[in-house]
Amino acid sequence: MKSEDVARYLHDHPEFFDQYAELLTLVTLPDPHSGRAISITEKQLFNLRDKVRTLEAKLVELIGFGEENDSISDKVHGLAVALIAATDRAGVVRALYSHLGGAFAVPHVALRVWGTGGDGAEFDPVSGSLMAFAAGLEQPLCGPAAGQEALAWFGGAAPESGSMAQVVLRDPGGLTIGLLVMASEEPHRFYAELGTLYLQRIGAMAAAALLRVAG
Repeated sequence: MKSEDVARYLHDHPEFFDQYAELLTLVTLPDPHSGRAISITEKQLFNLRDKVRTLEAKLVELIGFGEENDSISDKVHGLAVALIAATDRAGVVRALYSHLGGAFAVPHVALRVWGTGGDGAEFDPVSGSLMAFAAGLEQPLCGPAAGQEALAWFGGAAPESGSMAQVVLRDPGGLTIGLLVMASEEPHRFYAELGTLYLQRIGAMAAAALLRVAG
């Protein structure tokens, strides 16, 4: 009888070891760590311990993600409260710069808004190409800062910027009214695969606040 026949028989008759349970004590396998022969029961225990360690590591990872999300949520909430409390466009701009540069620790933040008028660099005219670029963004764009037109908004800090997040601002009808840009010297701070849910919410809150105090 070939080993394949034995394997097929045991597969087709799982009750075999119920009838001959004592045979399990005679089956030995090499220990992957020490090389000594161990019983099949010990082997199962080792496998279970490995699975437990893997699950424990995964649990620690998930807890870490949860704590990180809670922290970000608290920061977004703080920004939302500040934007609601702002009574004019200058107050909205200050709230954005203060919270993004403070609680979120973003080194460089710049904002441009068009179609509403206003005082300050945030309301300076922008090129048609940049307006078209912003209008084409379906979600925040994260990645290398090099080559991005909005990089010039950071002046002397521009050459040092390694990564950038660009968040489009839209009115309730979907019309693009501005662009919020965050940059960092760290090349992987705003990487291409970064989740953008909170960035989208920040963009929506900023647009709503700016429109509320416009005029």
